[in-house]
Amino acid sequence: MYILDLDFRKTRPASPWARWVLLALAIAFMSDLAVSYYGVRKAITHNEQRLAQLGRSMDGATRAALTSRAPSPEEIRLARDTIERLAMPWDNLFGALEATASDKVALLAIEPDPKSGTVLISGEAIDYPAALDYVSQLGRARALDRAHLVRHERQQDAPQQPVTFSISATWSKAK
Repeated sequence: MYILDLDFRKTRPASPWARWVLLALAIAFMSDLAVSYYGVRKAITHNEQRLAQLGRSMDGATRAALTSRAPSPEEIRLARDTIERLAMPWDNLFGALEATASDKVALLAIEPDPKSGTVLISGEAIDYPAALDYVSQLGRARALDRAHLVRHERQQDAPQQPVTFSISATWSKAK
């Protein structure tokens, strides 16, 4: 019988060429990084010089026309729409949706319309009764009024045949 001599503390000497290969790779990486840095700094300096030259070449009338241009009616309309969307009570809507969360329903899209004060909620339920239950829960939510099922359709091609639906509800600031 042979004696089994296991020494787990014994360390093998490191490969003598591995540290030189790693050093060469590090030097190559550092040199590539230095060349890239130099190229970027050169491009930035060149672009800054061109920008300064263009700024000096513009006369006072052109510069004033560019800086004091009146906003177009389209820009004003977009700004007002943005302000209206930001002023809506988003916390109330998201709170109502979180309060009516169900493991049988997955929401796919929420499309609010601040001008009319309505929201269109699209989702998918495991079956038709789950979709109806979700509509009734939304109807009882404090932030939403008149929640009703706008569209529903059973997905015949899916394995579990879920029901996709759309719900319309009134979303008011008063609540």
